[in-house]
Amino acid sequence: MALVLADRVQETAAAPGTGTVTLLGAALGYQSFAVIGNGNTTFYTIADQGGNNWEVGIGTYSTTGPTLARTTVLSNSLGTTALINFSTGVQTVFVTYPSEQSVNLDASNNVSALGTISSGVWNATAITTTYGGTGLTSYTAGDLPYYTSGTALSKLGIGANGYILTSNCTAPTWAANTGASVDDAYFLSFMMG
Repeated sequence: MALVLADRVQETAAAPGTGTVTLLGAALGYQSFAVIGNGNTTFYTIADQGGNNWEVGIGTYSTTGPTLARTTVLSNSLGTTALINFSTGVQTVFVTYPSEQSVNLDASNNVSALGTISSGVWNATAITTTYGGTGLTSYTAGDLPYYTSGTALSKLGIGANGYILTSNCTAPTWAANTGASVDDAYFLSFMMG
């Protein structure tokens, strides 16, 4: 199931109450919800043609019926996120781009808040440090990232048991502990590095 948006999608419905909307066909000059695809979700608006009730949400399209299940209400004419009871009359149902879900440039040409990005790639590559990423495409448990030059990052794999972290004046490295205490080795390696 994917979120699908399409242009000029509008149909009518007749009094679905608070339930799933049975779609009655595309309005003249518009496409039907069939372009969304069976089982996919889309942003919708449903509104009374002869009244003040409206609802904006995320709906799931089904070719059976065809129907649009009102899965999640984002806003409505009551100022809540409850399903509106469309108990009489004819309603218009269309694909929309809700303000609650939109990404926009503000007056300073900054992108509005996006929330948490949980996955993705930057132009099909790892996100670079210039844009807040690491530029690294993979990690292993225990890897230590470090700057190599400018904004470039590299990584040092985990050292062997008993090895200590030292510096060769260019990058961190692991070295065998030659008898100095770990505290002494740490102090010396970073003071000299």
